[in-house]
Amino acid sequence: MTALASQYDAALFDLDGVVYLGPVAIPGVAGALDQLRAQGTRIGFVTNNAARTPAAVAEHLRKLGIEAEEDDVVNSTQATVRMLQGELPAGARCLVVGTGALAEQLEAGGFTPVHSLDDDPVAVVQGYHPDIPWGLIETAAIAVQRGARWFATNPDLTRPTERGILPGCGAQVAVVRACVDVDPMTAGKPFRPLLDETVLRLGAERPVFVGDRIDTDIMGANAVGMDSLFVFTGAHGKRDLAQAPEHGRPTHIGYDVAALLQPERAVELSAHHARCGSQAIVADRSRARLDTRPDGVDDQLDALWAALQLAWHEHCDITDVLDELDRLR
Repeated sequence: MTALASQYDAALFDLDGVVYLGPVAIPGVAGALDQLRAQGTRIGFVTNNAARTPAAVAEHLRKLGIEAEEDDVVNSTQATVRMLQGELPAGARCLVVGTGALAEQLEAGGFTPVHSLDDDPVAVVQGYHPDIPWGLIETAAIAVQRGARWFATNPDLTRPTERGILPGCGAQVAVVRACVDVDPMTAGKPFRPLLDETVLRLGAERPVFVGDRIDTDIMGANAVGMDSLFVFTGAHGKRDLAQAPEHGRPTHIGYDVAALLQPERAVELSAHHARCGSQAIVADRSRARLDTRPDGVDDQLDALWAALQLAWHEHCDITDVLDELDRLR
């Protein structure tokens, strides 16, 4: 058996919805990552979340039983700082609309974090804040209206947790956007800066990105020409995949990160038929149906992958197939 990971020199993992859900590790992740390292795959953790420093994220991972050092983690603040270094003079005053971790990383990057309009900020830097004060949102809006340049660490509208789907940084950014007539420059996925920063820091030559979101993870990987693995442990599911535009389609799918230890799913595709493993999908009048009976999760993943090829390349309606795949979100 040739593992999917053998095609790559590094595997880059989104965190929320892929490695953990809030304070809880996704079952089996720690063991799968250990096996990948044992096989020689370089591991990197990539997060749009700017609420914590890489050191704090690494400590959280270790508490979950996952081997991680600070240098293994790249967050959107690091990419934002590099972007700011190309846009602002050293020492520029930046209004921090986020956590203390955001302020700490801005200062380490050569900028002056400020917290008031009285400090005459030349830029507003906004990142996710789990308990953001409403007054800080108002201050950010006024600063941008007065001409401060606006930067956002990431655009995620939501974030998956063990309690459910909650508002993310993008939702907080949208509140400010409702009051101004410009969009922020953004570093996080799906924009290039974060993944470019990750590849630079890890020295990866042929990485694969593992994510649970189409709009950030998969589109981000495609934007930099990187292969991707979509997993079903987080925010998006089978219907999101079926509706994904071309630039939001993953290279591979798997139930969780352990898919990297399994063989690649390959599809035999013709005008009205697709087969993956033991599962076959046929199209009748542009509407696809199952021609086999998928029992377990692996069979259903094979059936879905075959159906998606018909949907994406032959424009078939795969609604009936999706309805039958009850083991997948």
